[in-house]
Order: sequence, then structure tokens, then C-alpha cells
Amino acid sequence: MLPSCLRHVGHDTILGVEKLAESCSETSSSTVTLGRLSRMSELDDHVGAWSSNRVAQWLQEEGFGQYVGLLCTQHRIDGLSLLALTEADLRGPPLSLTVLGDIKRLTVALRRLQMENKPELEELGLWPLDSLSAGLELGASRAEWSCDGAERRGCNGADHLCNGPVLRLRNSSSLGCVPRAVLCHTHSNGRFQQPMAGRLDPEVWKTVISSIYVFLVCGLTSFVMVVVHERVPDMRTYPPLPDIFLDSVPRIPWAFVMAEACGLILCYMFLLILLLHKHRSILLRRLCSLMGTVFLLRCCTMFVTSLSVPGQHLKCASLSYGDTWAKIQRAMAIWSGFGMTLTGVQTCGDYMFSGHTVVITLLNFFVTEYTPRNWNLIHTISWVLNLFGIFFILAAHEHYSIDVFIAFYITTRLFLYYHTLANTRAYQHSRRARIWFPMFSFFECNVNGPVPNQYHWPFDKPAFMKTLIG
Repeated sequence: MLPSCLRHVGHDTILGVEKLAESCSETSSSTVTLGRLSRMSELDDHVGAWSSNRVAQWLQEEGFGQYVGLLCTQHRIDGLSLLALTEADLRGPPLSLTVLGDIKRLTVALRRLQMENKPELEELGLWPLDSLSAGLELGASRAEWSCDGAERRGCNGADHLCNGPVLRLRNSSSLGCVPRAVLCHTHSNGRFQQPMAGRLDPEVWKTVISSIYVFLVCGLTSFVMVVVHERVPDMRTYPPLPDIFLDSVPRIPWAFVMAEACGLILCYMFLLILLLHKHRSILLRRLCSLMGTVFLLRCCTMFVTSLSVPGQHLKCASLSYGDTWAKIQRAMAIWSGFGMTLTGVQTCGDYMFSGHTVVITLLNFFVTEYTPRNWNLIHTISWVLNLFGIFFILAAHEHYSIDVFIAFYITTRLFLYYHTLANTRAYQHSRRARIWFPMFSFFECNVNGPVPNQYHWPFDKPAFMKTLIG
């Protein structure tokens, strides 16, 4: 009997211990849950108002106590700064964290904190975040490039990192696309670099080089215009060529002045955008490189083929300059007057193709590309000026229709090709592209994806402009 009783008592004791353990486990779980709820309530209590000491406490709780001195003491990170902190900030100067595991864990903790305080970030204009984690979460809804394939499940160059414009991401709910540029590394001038998401290096020295490039090309164009004027065909021997538009539309004497006026308005619009754009250095570099390349091509077409004068109203005759210095002086006069009749410059023989059409079209495309898509009024005005400028050029009978058409086609194609390559960085892993477009590769090697249309007032005064624009 005794062993049986003992066994019975032991069994009851074991059951009691198990119940006690379950009770303790439930109590511990409840304590942990309450702790988490308490912590979440603290996080929801206006993280943006945290002091540096509170941020230091949060870092200690998350297990990053070793960075309290760097972040809170040295760089005075408060709650608002903490919400705006990204992985790029952790990697780059002045923080320059070097332990990859700490960078990733701290990024995850920051991301969790930012997600819990998304309404506050939206009020401050800090959402969506320009970081890799933001791109991973939002997927295709934020990607600038669309996904291809059935039911939008695939992406261009999808399954390989840095092997196409976008990367396919798989998660439990949907498939998204993230611009490849934020995930790839770049090579600049033979040196390996890792770009920081959301940041673009202005590289002013490259902009200076592109400005010198377009300056030299304009000088060469002016000189070629002097040379072709010497070879302009005699109007008595070579009358104007048949042209459907010119033969159908009577000449409007003041039309060419209006065309140049349209170009001036577009120029002022672009200069205003250039002044206010945050990435003005990149915009100016792209304009100079494209303008220089198109006008360099125009030099070749003008020099190779001399078309007859398009209208009898043009008093064009072959001019002979005595020596090279006289030609240079005439070229300087054309260059200083920007080749415009408004400045008193009159040229003949430079018909294939229309330089005025190139300038007007290129300015229009830059205005519409580097302003937000919802600025419909600005875009409409820009396109109206572009189209009316082209019409006025033809209505003045200063160019053949083919001159204007080729100028418009070449300018638009080069602009679109340039920006497609720059936005998708498809050239980066193409040896052929780097060989055929060396200047493009040089200028764009560190520009990671599309240039965001962000604006700010570049001067300290007046203060209300800085408050109004940013």
C-alpha cells in the first residue's frame, strides 16, 4: 500500500508542479505582452518629440548601447532625427558605421520605429522614405519603371541583381519592383563606389567639362557656318527646292522673330527651373552634353551637303573672306549673337538641319522632364511654345520642312535615348554601350536612376522664399 500511496502522492505532486509551471508561463507571457504594449504606447507617444536622452534609452533597449555616444552625444540625434535616419546615413559620413551586422540590425529597428510612426512622418513630409527599405516595402507602387509580363509578375531583367533596370521581389502578398539603381554598385573613373540611396553627387567638375564641351562645339558650329556661307549655291542656278509646306503656306515676314521669341520664353522657363532644382548641376550637365552632341552632328550635315536657299526673299550670296582671321572674326560675331536674327546675325547655307528647332525642342523636353508630372499648365505652355516655334520657322520660309523634321526627330530621339539609358542604367553592364557612348558613360556613371524633381531656394535671402520653396 505504501508504495502505491507514494506513487499517488508523487503523481499529484507532478500534476501540481505542471499546473504551477503553466500558470507561471501564462503570467510571464502576460508580463511580456504588457511590456510590449507599454513599449508600443511609448513609441506611439510622439517619437518626434523625443530628446537625445530618450533616444539613448531607446538605443540601449534595442541593444545598440555602443552607439549612444556617437549618435546622441556627438551628433545630437533626437526623435525627429531618428525618424529620418536611413541606412545610407549609417553607412556614409559622418557616422560611417563599419560593422555590417550592426548596420542591418539598426536599420531594421529604425524601420520598425518608422512604420509605427508613419502618420507622424507623413505630417513632416518624410514619407515615403528615400531608402532601400522603403523601396522594398512599397514595391511596384513606388517604382518608376513598370513591370512586364503576365499579370505584372515579372520585371525587366528581373531575377538578377544589377542585370537590368529593376529587381523582382517576392513576399507573402504581392510582387513588386524596385529600381535596380538603389541595389547596385557603380564604378567611377576606375574606382569602385557604393552609391547611397536617395543621394546624388552633383559632380560640379563634370558639369564644368560639359560646359566647356558645348562652348567649343558652338564655336566650331559658328566657324562651319562661315565656311558653308562661302559655298552657298547661286540662287539663279539653283532655285528653291520643291517643298509641300513652303509651297502651300504663304510667307509671314515676322514669323521668324516670333519663333525666336518662343525660344527665349522657353529658355527663361528652363533657367528658372535650373535655379530652383535641387540637382541643377546634373540638369545643366545633361543639357550641355546633349546640346553639344546635336550641334556637333549639325556641323557635319551642314558641311557635307549644301542645300539651295529655301526662299527668294533671302538675300543670300556666296561670301568670300580674305583670310582665316577674317573667318574667325565672323564666327565670333555669330557665336556672340547666339546665331539669332534678334541680335542682328544673318547667315545662309546652314539649312541641314535647323538649329532653332533643336534649341526650342530640347528646352521643351527639359522643362517637361524636370518638373512634376502634375504641373500640367507648365507642360502645356512648354509644348505650345515648342510647336508654335516650329510652325513660325516654317512660316518664315527660313528652312525647308525636311530641315525642321530631321532636327525635331534627332533631338527627341537623343533626349529619350539618353534619359532611358541614364534612368535604367542598362549601359552599365554593356561593353558595347560604353564603347559607343563614352562621354555619356563618363557623365552618368554615378547618377543612380531617375533624378527626382526636388526644389529649394539656393540663397539665404529673402527668408520667405526659402520657407515657401524649401
